[in-house]
Amino acid sequence: MRATVIAALCAAVCAFGGPARADENQTYVGPLSSSETQFVQSVQRDLLARFPHVSDAERAGYVRYTSPDDTGAISYANSHWNADPTHPSQLWYDGQGNLMGADFSVLRPSNDPRPNLWGINPGRWYEFNGHVHYVIHNPQTGKTTYDQWIWNRDFAEAGGNVEHPSADTLVKIGRVPDTSYITAIFDFPTQWDLIVWVRPHHPTQLSW
Repeated sequence: MRATVIAALCAAVCAFGGPARADENQTYVGPLSSSETQFVQSVQRDLLARFPHVSDAERAGYVRYTSPDDTGAISYANSHWNADPTHPSQLWYDGQGNLMGADFSVLRPSNDPRPNLWGINPGRWYEFNGHVHYVIHNPQTGKTTYDQWIWNRDFAEAGGNVEHPSADTLVKIGRVPDTSYITAIFDFPTQWDLIVWVRPHHPTQLSW
């Protein structure tokens, strides 16, 4: 989905197979200001030093939940959604395991306004609605299926606990035959999201 939203918004998007839509889209996609350039350069230096390869992200607790999107990015999340400049909520890698970029998120539980943080124009942020992500691994075939999700409302209506989602709910609604098929499940709460490419990409995006 990253490439699809980038085409529409000219910047940030999480690497999804399709669940989250930008309910409040970006309102600003202009050139980087001096403070934004400083932020991006700081993030690039830091993340390329600490998480250059996907194995670094996995050791830090980031879990893969997507297939490669149209930009080639594979996303990993750590389920810590109130990010700061040195603790992104997501990291994404190419097929060779090299770092491509990161998502920084701020929770939006009560229709909170756009963040005004880190010298970034608030118009660069956009919103994702809450949903539960999960990864399926078929123990019989060995096939792993990414990009699986369900809206928080639907998960809750099925009796699931959104804040602490369980594979039992997925079995109940027929998504998998047994809990052993689920290798990862987590809530992706409603949030404001900002993307930073740490390698060259589009000049109007938060990149060098």
